[in-house]
Amino acid sequence: MSSALARSRKPKVAQELICERVYRPLAHVVVAVLLPFRVPPPFVAAAAGATGVAAAVQLAQGKLLLAAILIQAKTILDNADGQLARLSGRITAFGRYLDSELDLLVNAALFAGVAFATGRAALAAAGFVALTIVLSVNYNAERLYRAEHGEDVTAMPETTGRAANLLRVLYLLVYSPQDRFVERFVEHRLRDAGLRERRAYHDRATLVVLANLGMSTQLLIFGVCIALGQPAVFAWIALSELGLVLLLAIRRERFIRVPQITEESA
Repeated sequence: MSSALARSRKPKVAQELICERVYRPLAHVVVAVLLPFRVPPPFVAAAAGATGVAAAVQLAQGKLLLAAILIQAKTILDNADGQLARLSGRITAFGRYLDSELDLLVNAALFAGVAFATGRAALAAAGFVALTIVLSVNYNAERLYRAEHGEDVTAMPETTGRAANLLRVLYLLVYSPQDRFVERFVEHRLRDAGLRERRAYHDRATLVVLANLGMSTQLLIFGVCIALGQPAVFAWIALSELGLVLLLAIRRERFIRVPQITEESA
């Protein structure tokens, strides 16, 4: 099982500890059951999305413990989706887009559940926006790190088929503006930087911090807040994480506030 689990892992520059130590091993049990039946990975992604929406409904109805349990089940299925795709060799652009868009839908539903359960709609909306930004920065930081180190990184893989094309269009509308904003901000900051400065700016320490603000960790904390009867607290946590992301950005400035080092001297 350990060999199969290793093969099913997505290559990452920095690992999300909660995901690696808890959710991926649990997801692998699900994958081991589904693999012989050739269950399509998008079906597992859809099941994860449905479970997340069910958690939001239970949260809105005040069934907090059940909502917290369903959120953890959603996280396990969400990890199982990708692991099943990699282990079975059925990685598709359709599956990638579906997974990303269902994650956003579930997050929106969960914060809507917070608004219904607590009556604090403004705080819930702010928490949703903050979490979306944190997750976007996490994704783009690793993508740009890989690109800076010469890897072929495609933000928008091409698709075939009507359903996949529709999901790609939705991604363009929802996620692509965030991706372009991060890219343009980074390129603006590094416009006069040499190779060493660019490599220093895309530092691994930042990626380690951001990786551990990933989806699995977020939903674990969200579930704990719900189980403790304080779902609105997670909105404040998401807002504080946004502050942490800002501090990381300020920290990276020191890497480019030095005399320019040209590529020739590097």
